Amino acid sequence: MTRSIAIPLSSRTIPPHPAPALRYLPAIVAAVVAFFVSLAPSGAIESPAVTVKPNDMRSGSLLLKDGGAGFTEAVRLGIDVDLTVSGPTIRARVTQAFRNPSKDWVEAVYVYPLPDGGAVDTLKMVVGNHIVVGDIKERKEARVIYERAKQNGQKAALTEQQRPNIFTNAVANIGPGETVLIQVEYQEPVHQSGDQFSLRVPMVVGPRYNPAPIVQSVDLRADGGGWGATTSDPVPDRDRITPPVLDPAEHAPINPTSITVHLQAGFPLGEVKSHHHAITMEQPNDSTRVIKLADGPVPADRDFELTWKPAASKAPTVGLFREHVGNADYMLAYVTPPAVEQAEQKSLPREVIFVIDNSGSMGGTSITQAKASLLYALGRLQPTDRFNVIRFDHTMDMLFTDAVPADTAHVERATSFVSALQASGGTEMVPAMRAALTDHGKDDANYVRQVVFLTDGAIGNEQQLFDTLTAMRGRSRVFMVGIGTAPNTFLMTRAAELGRGTFTHIGSVEQVEERMRELFAKLESPVVTGLSATFSDAKADMTPGAIPDLYRGEPLVLAARLDKLAGSVKISGRIGDRPWTVTLPLANAAEGKGLSKLWARRKIADAEIARTMRQVTPEEADKQILALALEHQLVTRLTSLVAVDKTPSRPEGEMLKTTELPLNLPAGWDFEKVFGERPQPTMPPSERRADNGDVQLATERRPAPVVSPTSNTVILPKTATDAELKMMIGSILLLLSLILMWVRRRPVFGN
Repeated sequence: MTRSIAIPLSSRTIPPHPAPALRYLPAIVAAVVAFFVSLAPSGAIESPAVTVKPNDMRSGSLLLKDGGAGFTEAVRLGIDVDLTVSGPTIRARVTQAFRNPSKDWVEAVYVYPLPDGGAVDTLKMVVGNHIVVGDIKERKEARVIYERAKQNGQKAALTEQQRPNIFTNAVANIGPGETVLIQVEYQEPVHQSGDQFSLRVPMVVGPRYNPAPIVQSVDLRADGGGWGATTSDPVPDRDRITPPVLDPAEHAPINPTSITVHLQAGFPLGEVKSHHHAITMEQPNDSTRVIKLADGPVPADRDFELTWKPAASKAPTVGLFREHVGNADYMLAYVTPPAVEQAEQKSLPREVIFVIDNSGSMGGTSITQAKASLLYALGRLQPTDRFNVIRFDHTMDMLFTDAVPADTAHVERATSFVSALQASGGTEMVPAMRAALTDHGKDDANYVRQVVFLTDGAIGNEQQLFDTLTAMRGRSRVFMVGIGTAPNTFLMTRAAELGRGTFTHIGSVEQVEERMRELFAKLESPVVTGLSATFSDAKADMTPGAIPDLYRGEPLVLAARLDKLAGSVKISGRIGDRPWTVTLPLANAAEGKGLSKLWARRKIADAEIARTMRQVTPEEADKQILALALEHQLVTRLTSLVAVDKTPSRPEGEMLKTTELPLNLPAGWDFEKVFGERPQPTMPPSERRADNGDVQLATERRPAPVVSPTSNTVILPKTATDAELKMMIGSILLLLSLILMWVRRRPVFGN
């Protein structure tokens, strides 16, 4: 509160000529002002000489309170990704360099993506000149080990899986000015579709929409005397998958990432293409390429996608690889069924339900890609087909009350509807999926029912969507189309698997026609059904246990653990109404790398799916997952990697601050569509803090920071408040009044 001070004025007349004491009044006032300014915060009255906007901070935008009135830069992160492709497998090494430019001891927590099919098995922490290797432990045990080391002042690292494609690294006790390297390794299979092979490096976790609860589950314990609790959060771990995100309008991109790919395809290479990043390429021989980013490190704001094709006109249609580990042999087989033209088969008309996500996360280029994809799909419908269009954000609309014939009038109406869509609002995906799977013509065997779902998948309640698919899929087949630079590939691939469909990714407008054409080639071609695999001599533990149907150009990928590498494996099925068989002699398999890890990772995924489909109890699934993870040393939702340096480094008595490193907004996303309109400059600052209140993003609406040229300290200019200024002025006037009263009352000599 500001108080006004009334200064009484004497009725006596002031002499026309100032007394000698008044000659010093200007100097006295100046001294008083200087005194009060010295008590005020630095820069309270003067405007800063240099004004810098947050966008001018090229080194990142996270600020930490320094314990006083100022701020210091937070931990910086640099990432290096090194991948080696050896035939059918990829070995990846991701190195994260955490640098602490502040004067505090800090714990850094970083949320990052990895491929959902990757088997994470290695953690190394480089401290000074020595390396600490992590161990796989049960998740709770690993957390206890890490927390104990953190409290003891020891450097420690903890790698946890939050989703199959979202991981966190926590690094404790990074000292002032120190850099700690954390290295994570994983194994992954190469993806194949037709004559094209590919890999994808996810580089940013898109902000997730975490819906409010709809259904509550009740926990009434026997010892509760009739009282219990409700568990109602569909995303109970939302705090672990929702890192802070920088506003690209105010901050330069952070987390610079370098990528190197050592491509050893195993066959003469033709076209090798990076779809979203400029690259340079070396060619040691016909089957090998070394790929690097052309412009050096890039911001971690979009996925890296690399594809390659064989030099010949046709890609290999069969691949067979083996690895001996311990007392078992492991096998990985790729078999692509021959393409059969639709004209040779009895054609059935289709009922296609299109679902398009127009929520806020689809703002920017994503909604353009989604609309272009759906318009292309509408143009591919045949007059004998029928269709409907559903759009959703936090609300939902169905264009027609039920599927309608794909005649000119209906398609034109759908085209106008789609063209007018704008992106905004939340992402309530489950009601839209439920509406799409509601089948009013389920007894009509004359139509093949297909659901084409276009979204970025930016939700945290994936399990609710999977449960909906499991309960309602019926005869429908669900085809997921991932939109944008950083889609939720775990949701897409798992939903397509549960929905007996496929996943297609469209990362740019330029890919719309090519990728949608490939998708419709699958939709319009006969499905390979009734697939089975039989081993003649060996006992095999195979994954997948139930082989799914295949679409045009898709290979059947089998992984198995064998008691011996003998005999053959016979694969059979039907392409349309024609039988198909192929036999692979196991003795002819080539040496592969990391096949045991891939087999275990796929067995873990099988257990998760069986759990979702209620084929096994949660306890049975968890027991199987834990056993596989501990045997093969893999990170899962039940196991983590932990590394601890034995020697304490943080001095006793020094406080430890925790900071959650921010992420870039995925390229092409619209910040305001996701987080709402930015506050006006006159609005109070909007802060985002960690639990202990030490972390603050520079996206706050504060005066612009000034970067000290001699240190890493970020100095924030301050402005005096109205109360401070009024108190200063009132005090000065009071002092002047006292001076004047003293001058007027003292005797005047020499008159």
